[in-house]
Amino acid sequence: MTDHNHFRNHETSTGLRNNLKFNFTKKVKPDFISIIYNDNYGVPLYDDDIGYGFINQTCALPARTVHTKEIISNESGFVITEPHFSKSIYNYSDEYNHFGMAFRIRVPAGGYEIVVRTTSHISETMISISGMRPPNQNMEQYWDAAKLVSRNTFAEVGEKEWKYTYVNGRDFLVIEIEPKTAGVPVGVREIIITPLEENFKKENELPTVFLLGDSTVKSYIFEEAPMHGWGQIIGQLFNLSKVRIINYSMGGRSFKIAYVEGRLNDILMTGKAGDYIFIQFGHNDERLDEHHRFGRGSTEEMYSTFIKNIYIPAIKARGMIPIFVTPMSRVNVNPSKKDGYVNSFQKKKFPEIMKNIGQDYGITVIDLNSKSLDYYNEIGVEGTTTLFMSIEAGETPGKTNDGTYANGHPSNKIDGTHYKEALAHQFARIIVTEIVKLGRAGDKMATELTSFLKEDVKSAIQLNNWEMIFPHIPKDTLTGPNSYYRNQIEKLIQLGVMGKDEKGNFNPYLSITTFEFQYSICKLMNIHLNSLSTYNEEYLTREVMASILYDVYQVRFNEKPKYMTDYNKTKTEQSVLNYDPNLDFGSEATTYYPIILFEKLIDLKDISPILVTKVKGAYELGLIRSEKGIIRGKLCNGTELEPKEIVTRAKAAKALYFMWVLSQPIHVENHLLYICCNVY
Repeated sequence: MTDHNHFRNHETSTGLRNNLKFNFTKKVKPDFISIIYNDNYGVPLYDDDIGYGFINQTCALPARTVHTKEIISNESGFVITEPHFSKSIYNYSDEYNHFGMAFRIRVPAGGYEIVVRTTSHISETMISISGMRPPNQNMEQYWDAAKLVSRNTFAEVGEKEWKYTYVNGRDFLVIEIEPKTAGVPVGVREIIITPLEENFKKENELPTVFLLGDSTVKSYIFEEAPMHGWGQIIGQLFNLSKVRIINYSMGGRSFKIAYVEGRLNDILMTGKAGDYIFIQFGHNDERLDEHHRFGRGSTEEMYSTFIKNIYIPAIKARGMIPIFVTPMSRVNVNPSKKDGYVNSFQKKKFPEIMKNIGQDYGITVIDLNSKSLDYYNEIGVEGTTTLFMSIEAGETPGKTNDGTYANGHPSNKIDGTHYKEALAHQFARIIVTEIVKLGRAGDKMATELTSFLKEDVKSAIQLNNWEMIFPHIPKDTLTGPNSYYRNQIEKLIQLGVMGKDEKGNFNPYLSITTFEFQYSICKLMNIHLNSLSTYNEEYLTREVMASILYDVYQVRFNEKPKYMTDYNKTKTEQSVLNYDPNLDFGSEATTYYPIILFEKLIDLKDISPILVTKVKGAYELGLIRSEKGIIRGKLCNGTELEPKEIVTRAKAAKALYFMWVLSQPIHVENHLLYICCNVY
């Protein structure tokens, strides 16, 4: 029997009968297909009639050049020595190419265990599969910022062996071998491909909905407050006794990056037949680095190829069910009130591509893109702007990778892509509403997903009344000037420390009493009311609020919170899997503490002498900042403290939210829904 026939005997119309073994040494091995080196022509090149061979360009997007003529054969196997590597003209590390060799094998879509035995020590050898990123397959990490979603698949390595489980979407595999060091030979002895069985659920095992997306789907930690993704909210709308929700999303990811780093592969190896994968990509795919080896961006053609040739067939080969969510539109931070909001995807029409592919392939598509625009235009410019990352001084102690938002947005902009928790609730509402509508229209997948929703959520959709699901949303803070601190207001009502009137309104511009503020902050910070000083003013002034904040700080904190200490003037180290590049705004970290020194404030003489020590303490701790002169989207402080100014309910909500975040551990997922405290 020839080796060609040997190869064909492993194939069926639906997959491999058993494993494929390739031998690159000069020693004949039973059950192995021998790859013969020709002294005149060199290595055998890929021939689809044969089903295997070396190639000059990989299947990566964009294709990567590798070498065939430089490969030699010796007793140990096929070997290549690269005298130099490519250098990026853009000076991006992701542009590198170490060349090396690539061996292509015709196999159907499906799961495989891939074993590569090398001629070189694995420490000098980079191995990857079909355009994936070599280093990542060897890293044991978590996929999310809170480290709740464990990585389950990674390469097992020995001195000269590399093993990886991989779900293939194409009708071939490409085994890539690169040297880590120029001038050091690397090579291959054997490749063994073993098909994996489909992963079925155990009896009574719940189905799982996996979420795979970018920063707009990601689950955020308190350190990143108030930024949120809909992926950390949507699980609250499902009956978790019927279905599990696992969020694999991370900032900076695109169809390409989620594939090359193994994020998609981990879901496919972890999930079971019948599980769902919600997929939303498009924002990072817009980047203009599509020609970099591991750039985030894609052309429209590449975007389509990832979906049709990689994602869909790989997901279906594992018996799982893809659900597409079109990416919500970004917002213009200076929109025309006359024209309203329009779709941000004008140059690369990714949402349309996703919808068209969904229609062609019979895949359920939730059109969040168009529905997001409907919502922006419903609540208007002021209502929309406040829900995105429009940050002013004193709004949050949360951090970027480079420092803090405490003095305003470090990049001096209103971020029209990333958004706060209040908008995450609305996107989650829109998504489940669309699921129910699709189910009613006859979509079988949407019908099953509808069955997983909580009964009161289904009722809310039926009646178009969400007050029972989101009781923390007042009626009077959705649009216009009243919406300015909507995110803080909704959170504090959700936490049970502020409330609505009998009409369901918050009344943001009414004055707040001193007692109400003290009671609220004690409940929020889990301290006793009698641990604070008594203040005689009926209505809260800014100097009294500063004094109360100082009192609370002294009672609540034994040491400075990490928001004040750990990340000032230091940059967060970049990890591979749970590093969010969207939080990285510059080369030097911004600091938490007020930019303007207390002594430089121009109205210090107006502070009551008996309060000045506490007011100064609160200011220097960053618990209160000037409200006059600050601007959303700017890294700036004002120069007036306005100590006698009466505090409104909205401004009180801003201060309370700041203190609540300050009291939270930085690396815990921001998902607390309530607090428990007895206030005496």
